[in-house]
Amino acid sequence: MTEVDSLHMVLLEFGDVSIYEASEDALGESLTLHQVIEREFATVRAPFLEVATWLVENVVVRPGFAELVEKFDPLVISSGFHELIEPLLAREGVRVELLANRLDPRPDGWRVIWRDESVCEICGEPCKRASLGNEPFVYVGDGYSDRCAALAAERVFARDGLAAYLGERGIGYEPFETLADVAAALSSK
Repeated sequence: MTEVDSLHMVLLEFGDVSIYEASEDALGESLTLHQVIEREFATVRAPFLEVATWLVENVVVRPGFAELVEKFDPLVISSGFHELIEPLLAREGVRVELLANRLDPRPDGWRVIWRDESVCEICGEPCKRASLGNEPFVYVGDGYSDRCAALAAERVFARDGLAAYLGERGIGYEPFETLADVAAALSSK
């Protein structure tokens, strides 16, 4: 949904950058995605309103998002947090079904309240795949948390880390720059 991952933006602006970098390096090696996010957000101690205001002022939504939502009414599944995503949706004037985690933004470090901690039989971690059901679906993603769900999709639009992951494994995907590109490709088939 965003040009730059808003979780990363929060961590780089308000968290401990050394813990962020070490955790990202350990992702998928010695730490699960949940462990990484918990470790990183425990270093955020800024007041929630300050962080949410900063995000609304600084996050850029990927072009074509509103049009994609209007035309296809997608389900947005995020490893992020309702409390940080909803203000961006409001700013953009977009209403969409959102599955995301929750935050307990404590002064001694933010805590994550996971939406779903059930472990996936495929990847061995809690992941987005369980939220997708059994019907064929199109998946659009760009990061680590999108990997397992993308593998189950009938059609995948990928960029950045997800594109690299799929490409390294010889798994087909359609690259995209903007979400307008995705909407156009979906409209043409």
